[in-house]
Amino acid sequence: MAAPQPSIGNWYRLTGGELFEVVAFDDDEGTVDIQYFDGTVEEMDREDWEAQWDDGALEAAEAPEDWSGSVDVEGGDEDGRGSDNLDEDPSLRAGPLDGIDLFEFD
Repeated sequence: MAAPQPSIGNWYRLTGGELFEVVAFDDDEGTVDIQYFDGTVEEMDREDWEAQWDDGALEAAEAPEDWSGSVDVEGGDEDGRGSDNLDEDPSLRAGPLDGIDLFEFD
């Protein structure tokens, strides 16, 4: 079976069990950039990709349920506002920018 074309966002597994995602593919250079679940990024030659696939050392895999291994996301940061809870004190929020002239020169 021929090796599949690496596709950005697809997950694969090495024989040792290490999960990784294809994060970039350069057809002109013949390279595949991969990111392991722990966040480590490596570059692989297309020839190595095909050889590992043919040898059975590389296989398609499902994305992990907990994808945060390769992303620095702290617990409680699901809403994207950081760990501070600004709902407690509305005065901590930035005010409107009414009246500001960004093109005012002296």
